[in-house]
Amino acid sequence: MAGKTISEKIISEHAGKELSAGDIAVVDVDIVMSQDGTGPLAVSQLKKMGFCGVKNKKQSIFFIDHASPSPRKELSNSHMVLRDFASQSGAVISEVGKGVCHQILVESYACPGNIVIGGDSHTCTSGALGAFATGMGSTDIAVGYALAKTWLMVPQTIKINFNGNINKGVFAKDLIIYLIAKITSDGATYRALEFGGELLDKLTIDDRFTISNMAVEAGAKTGIFPSDKVTMEYLKSQGRSNCFREIYADEGADYERVIDINCSVIEPMVSQPHTVDNALPVSALENIKVDQVFIGTCTNGRLSDLRIAASILKGKKVANGVRLIVIPASMDIYIKAIKEGIIETFVESGAVVLAPGCGPCVGIHQGILGDGEVCLSTQNRNFKGRMGNPDSFIYLSSPATAAWSSVKGYIADPREVLV
Repeated sequence: MAGKTISEKIISEHAGKELSAGDIAVVDVDIVMSQDGTGPLAVSQLKKMGFCGVKNKKQSIFFIDHASPSPRKELSNSHMVLRDFASQSGAVISEVGKGVCHQILVESYACPGNIVIGGDSHTCTSGALGAFATGMGSTDIAVGYALAKTWLMVPQTIKINFNGNINKGVFAKDLIIYLIAKITSDGATYRALEFGGELLDKLTIDDRFTISNMAVEAGAKTGIFPSDKVTMEYLKSQGRSNCFREIYADEGADYERVIDINCSVIEPMVSQPHTVDNALPVSALENIKVDQVFIGTCTNGRLSDLRIAASILKGKKVANGVRLIVIPASMDIYIKAIKEGIIETFVESGAVVLAPGCGPCVGIHQGILGDGEVCLSTQNRNFKGRMGNPDSFIYLSSPATAAWSSVKGYIADPREVLV
C-alpha cells in the first residue's frame, strides 16, 4: 500500500476512514471563517437553510478586514450584518484594525493537522503551518458554520522541492512567482501543492506563509508544508505550542508528479499585467515608471517584509511622483514595527502608513488607481481591475523590489542596494 501525502493524511483523519486521492468524503472541520466581502452572503445562506447559529463558536470567525474601516455606507451595512450575527450566535468577530484574516488565522487559530475552510481563496495561507486550508464559496461556508462539516474530494498532490541556494536579493515571493510562471496559473488546478526539498529548513515561517498564500494562483486547492521545528518555534512564539504536532508525508507517498526547483537560478521576479504567471526577472524589464507602490497584504505584510523594506528606505526618500502605501498585516505586526522604529522609517521616507487590513489589494478601499496608472504591489494578484480600475496596470514583486522601486521611481532591481 502506497504511503500517504500530507493532504491524504489530514483528510482521512477528519473523515474517520482511510482515503486516497480522488475519494470524496464528508469531513469534520476545525475552523470556519469568512470576511466582510463574503461573510454577509454566508450569513444569508445559513439563514435560508434554516440554521440560526454556529456549531463551534470559538472556531467560527468573521473578519472585517477588506474595507476596514468602512469607506461607504453599503459596506458599513454589511459590517453590521456580521456584527449582529456574531453577537447573536456567539461567533468570533475580528474587528476593524485587527488585521487581515489569513494573518490572524496563523497567529491565533490554525494548527498543524487542522482542516480550515474560508470564504476567501487565500485561506490556503494556513497550509504553511501544516493545515489543510482551502477557500470555498459562501454556501459551503454557511454549511461549515452551521455543522462544522464539509465535503471534499481528496486532491492529487504535486510535490515541490526547493533545492540549491537562494541568491542575494531573492525572497520567498520570488520563489513562488517563479514556480507559478513555470507551471502556469492553472498548472495545479484542484491539486495540493506540498512543499519540501533541500531548502525546507532555511525557509522561515514568514517565507512559508508567502508561498502557501499564493498556491491558489497556480489553481491549487491548498499549499501545504510539513510541520517541523520552524512551525513549532512559531507556535511557541505565539503562545500556542500546545497545538503543535508533527505532520509530514509518508515515505513512498504517491505524488501525481514531483517538481524540483533549482533556486540558485532564480533572480528577483516581477509578475506583469494582467496575470501572475506572466513573470520575468526584474533584470529583463525596461524602466517601467510606477505611480504607486504598495507594501502589505496577506502575502507580504509581515514583520520580516516590513524590516527588509525599511532597511532599503532608511535615509532615503520616495521618488517624486510616487505614492508609497504601507499596511502591516495585523495589529501585532503593527505594534512590533512601531517599537522597532520601522514605521518611523517609512513615514520619514514619505510613505503613507495605514491601519492593518487589506487596503487597496481588492480595489474597494484606500489606494484605488487612476486611469493608466501603474502600481507595483506585494499582493498576490494582478488581474485586470483588481485594484479598482480596469484601466490601470498592476505588477507584483517582493517587498525588497517594491521598496527600492519606490525610491527609483521605476521597477528596479533590489540587488543594486542590498549588500
